[in-house]
Amino acid sequence: MDVEAMGREAQKYAWEGAIPLQIHLHESEVTTLPHPSPALVLAPRMGYLPLLLPLLKPHFSSTLPPGVDTIWFEYKGLPLKWHIPTGVLFDLLCAEQERPWNLTVHFRGYPGNILTPCEGEDSVKWSFINSLKEAAYIVNGNCKNVMNMSQSDQVELWHSVLNGNMETYQRVSSKLKLEKVGDQYVGKPNSNLLKSRTNTGETDTGGPVKTGRIPVRLYVWSVSKDFDDLEDAPQIDSWDQISYMNRPVEIHREEDKCFTLRDAVKALLPELFVEKP
Repeated sequence: MDVEAMGREAQKYAWEGAIPLQIHLHESEVTTLPHPSPALVLAPRMGYLPLLLPLLKPHFSSTLPPGVDTIWFEYKGLPLKWHIPTGVLFDLLCAEQERPWNLTVHFRGYPGNILTPCEGEDSVKWSFINSLKEAAYIVNGNCKNVMNMSQSDQVELWHSVLNGNMETYQRVSSKLKLEKVGDQYVGKPNSNLLKSRTNTGETDTGGPVKTGRIPVRLYVWSVSKDFDDLEDAPQIDSWDQISYMNRPVEIHREEDKCFTLRDAVKALLPELFVEKP
């Protein structure tokens, strides 16, 4: 399989990825006996938790107290930020990834001191569009392409996220030019490779390299103590322990060679990859 085919396959896996959830209604909102059974949901990794409302409300509606619904979720006491994709939340908070992922849902008592307000699908949609604007600015220095999207393209793009339709998303998002790819050129030779080939009488002037720039949002979990095994990782109990950066990652992709996630993280946080003497 060539590099381009591998890339398409990786995108397909990402879009089709899902996380099994076991969602419990918080005991303070249970008004009937027996307690309702948990809801079992297969949530898209690319989706957002508030979008599960149409599945969860019918399941728990008969036991909810009177009041206005404002859905929010928590994991081990930590309210979950609704604008972060479900897959990112899972990877951040589950060092030893549990399946199903046990979450608690609330329909009352929204923690406005911790979470930004969420008015349902519209809030999630505009948060997503704002992320596109940030991505465009990171790559292009402006977000004109996103600002100038037609209404029909906005609707089609959002529906592609809702429905997990990768083909539609790629077709519409390609108009936004969120990835800059340059022409091929001859890169600098690898000094170690050049040295070894010089010893054998060969020379190497470098192979074709394709340059590119992609926007990356990298979440960083700050840990105050060392641990050797993920099982010993401390629990995240506050969003103060999580920070993130939005930056462009420059890609120098040689022919038949993958640019990996490790390469991207190394470019963003080179201090974590310093070789020990």
